[in-house]
Amino acid sequence: MAQQLRGIRTREAILDAAAETFAEHGYHGASIAEILEKAQVTRGALYFHFAAKDELVQGIFARQVTDQGYPQRMYKLQELVDEAMALACRLPHEILLRAGAKLAMEPRLQKLSDGGPWEAWAERFAGFVAAARERGEVFPHVEPDDFGRFLVSSWIGAQVVSEAQSGWRDLEARISGIFSYTLPTVALPAVCAQVDFGPDRGTRVLAELGRNVGGAASEGN
Repeated sequence: MAQQLRGIRTREAILDAAAETFAEHGYHGASIAEILEKAQVTRGALYFHFAAKDELVQGIFARQVTDQGYPQRMYKLQELVDEAMALACRLPHEILLRAGAKLAMEPRLQKLSDGGPWEAWAERFAGFVAAARERGEVFPHVEPDDFGRFLVSSWIGAQVVSEAQSGWRDLEARISGIFSYTLPTVALPAVCAQVDFGPDRGTRVLAELGRNVGGAASEGN
């Protein structure tokens, strides 16, 4: 068990180091030597977990879409907004997300993971929309897959512009703006009026998630 735990920690250290290196230099500018130095592992340890540079990319892509345990809401559209805006809040602070965003801009690398993280996010967002349609939250003509892809495309554009202009400081506000213009076109008016997509929504959702996790930990002690 101890050996297995060490193996998991070594793999995570390598992925974190690779993400930091890719985020700084991109795929082609990143060197295995720098990843080894950052991870403080041997070349043999790295190749035990990742046989090639492409496998490091696949490992980072696999960590992009994860179940964060966000609170359930009355409306599935609110859950969609919460996840999209929490992602905007997390991106500047989580190296794996930043590396994934940078690597996903390289078309060849997307082939390593069936379209990269963007396709996975589109499918996840489409799932929220499909559930919202079943509950009667959106207009009948709304196609979940189409809206999922549209939302991800808009999110990517906002992320690229935000990075260039403010280092992602205004990303959450930009994603809020996307929802302010798109939700009224897909959500029933009575539902849209109750969905919170304020510019600090992601920050508040993550704070709530942190309180819930902290409370659960306290109850377990």
